Amino acid sequence: MNTSNSLDNKKVWLTLGGLPLTMHFEWPFHRSTSGADFWVLHSYINVEGSDGLHALVAVNLSATVHEVLPSLDLKDAEAPVVNALRKEVDRNQIEFVKQGKLLPVAFSSRHYDFKRQKWVFGKASDDVIATFLERKVYWQTRLNSSAPPESSRGATGVWIADPAEAQYLETSPEHLIEVAGRLLAADGLLRMNGDYAVATAGLMGRAERFEAAMRSALEEVERKRVFERG
Repeated sequence: MNTSNSLDNKKVWLTLGGLPLTMHFEWPFHRSTSGADFWVLHSYINVEGSDGLHALVAVNLSATVHEVLPSLDLKDAEAPVVNALRKEVDRNQIEFVKQGKLLPVAFSSRHYDFKRQKWVFGKASDDVIATFLERKVYWQTRLNSSAPPESSRGATGVWIADPAEAQYLETSPEHLIEVAGRLLAADGLLRMNGDYAVATAGLMGRAERFEAAMRSALEEVERKRVFERG
C-alpha cells in the first residue's frame, strides 16, 4: 500500500476559500466490495493551522471517469482526485471534525468536459489566482519552516508551475508563473526563482490575513452543517 502526499510529505493543497489542506492517500484504488461498479480510494484530509480538524474520505470513482483516466495510478489520477476533493471543500460538502466517520465522496464525470476532453474545475480570474498563490506560498512556507527549503525537485521555494494547481484553476502552469511575477513579485511579496517562488518578509507579515481567511472558510462550512441539521 502506498501512502502519498504528492510532491513531498508536506505538500499544501490550498482551496479557493483559503483552507490549507494536506492530503494522505492509501493508493491504489480498489474495486468496491459492495458489488457496485466503482473504485474506492481512502484519503485523510487535514486542515493545517487548525486544532486537529480533519476529514476521513472514501473517494468513489465512477465507471465513466475510469474510462477517461489513462490509469488509476498515482501519476495519472492524483491531480484530478485532489482537485475534485478541493471542489467539494469549496462547495462546503466536506465537514472537518476532530473525530468523525468515513465520508463517501463521489468522483464523477461532472468535473470532466467530454466535448473538450479535459478536466474542468472552474475558471479563475487573475485576481483570484494571485490571492490563491500568495496564500499557497504563505502556508507552504509556514508548514515547512522547520525543514530545509528544498523541494523534492531540488529547487528552492514553492513550486508555482504545478500542473495540478493549473488544472484546479483552469489555466496553464505558464500563466501561474506570469501572474506570480506580475502581481506578487512586483509588489515585493515573492522572489521568483524560475518556476519557484520564495516568500518575502512582506508576505509572511500578512499571516493574520491568511489565517483569518482560513477561519472564515471553516465557519462557512460549519454554518452549512448547522443549517442542514435544522
